[in-house]
Amino acid sequence: MRIESIRLKNYKAFRDANLKDIPPFLVVVGANGSGKTTLFDVFGFLHDCLKGNVRQALDARGRFKEVLSRDTDEDTILIEIQYRMPIADVERLVTYSLEISESNNVPYVKREILRYKRGRYGSPFHFLDFSNGEGYAITNEEDFNKEDEDLEREIQKVSPDTLAIKGLGQFERFKAANAFRQLIESWHVSDFHISAARGRKEASGESDHLSETGDNLPLVAQRLFEQHPDVFKNILDTMARRVPGVSGVEPKLQDDGYLTLRFQDGSFKTPFLDRYVSDGTIKMFAYLVLLHDPRPHPLLCVEEPENQLYPKLMLELAEEFRQYANRGGQVLVSTHSPDFLNAVELEEVCWLVKTQGNTEIRRAQDDPQIAAYMAEGDKMGYLWKQGFFKGADPQ
Repeated sequence: MRIESIRLKNYKAFRDANLKDIPPFLVVVGANGSGKTTLFDVFGFLHDCLKGNVRQALDARGRFKEVLSRDTDEDTILIEIQYRMPIADVERLVTYSLEISESNNVPYVKREILRYKRGRYGSPFHFLDFSNGEGYAITNEEDFNKEDEDLEREIQKVSPDTLAIKGLGQFERFKAANAFRQLIESWHVSDFHISAARGRKEASGESDHLSETGDNLPLVAQRLFEQHPDVFKNILDTMARRVPGVSGVEPKLQDDGYLTLRFQDGSFKTPFLDRYVSDGTIKMFAYLVLLHDPRPHPLLCVEEPENQLYPKLMLELAEEFRQYANRGGQVLVSTHSPDFLNAVELEEVCWLVKTQGNTEIRRAQDDPQIAAYMAEGDKMGYLWKQGFFKGADPQ
């Protein structure tokens, strides 16, 4: 399932923005404060709403009034996502629309809709429709021989500050809601901290995927080492090419039962514990573990991967993000690195422009001048440095 568009209305700096035709690999650039983090936070917000409820997700971001766009005359936040998924052996464009408002300082779900077209013609049909905790979901949505009015609606109630897809999405009979819930649960919005990845870790815990902060890096590395040795060897070979002196990495179970990473430098017999190697070395290893995951996330968001890494590594790193996307995991990356941008194609770039507190999204492929230069062989990073991304530079 790939996200094709996202519309944001009154979500922080995005008073009304629509990002369409999102490719498998998208790179976002813009000045500090233009909204790159906010754009990625939308996915984290939905993920948090699903883990808890809307109120808790808003509280973590300063409460409703801090998320609602400043100086807006409206009192509703809108997040609308369109994605493709197979339904009855046909790829269909599904729209999930979420409106959040507040009453007496209490946030609630004003409207939540999941819709798609049942046939080639006609308007999209609402398979889930809730307002303020009450609504319905269709239980036989894949019975395309029935007319719309013959579909079975199951009336349900949820807490007004809880997403309907959280509860109904647990049940197989609500197929669209179930699929979208699983999609959100599998999103990965990276908030990697080198300090969290270092040091001894308990030898039990989540090891299927690298966590958002990277605090389970030794556990995931151990799983790859034991269950996917070819993948782990590929990671080590890449580390040896990119980080001078590093000839191996070993997840080592200590005598006290804790797990740690040991890095082997070819010049020394004794390996180093991870707390003695550079930040860049830890970060490169973590990215390789993330991007060589045997089961890629359907959506991966990473901010500024160039930090702590040598500029000449950006071309290879960008290609690895693209390969991850081609394996089935859509990737969104923000960057300030011209070297990283030089590795991407015309249709893979957008930039953010903030004017009078409002952020606009612009696509490189829609700019005739950028498109013409790229067709002649120019590189995206050079064009960005030379000021062809109008409005992207700090004012």
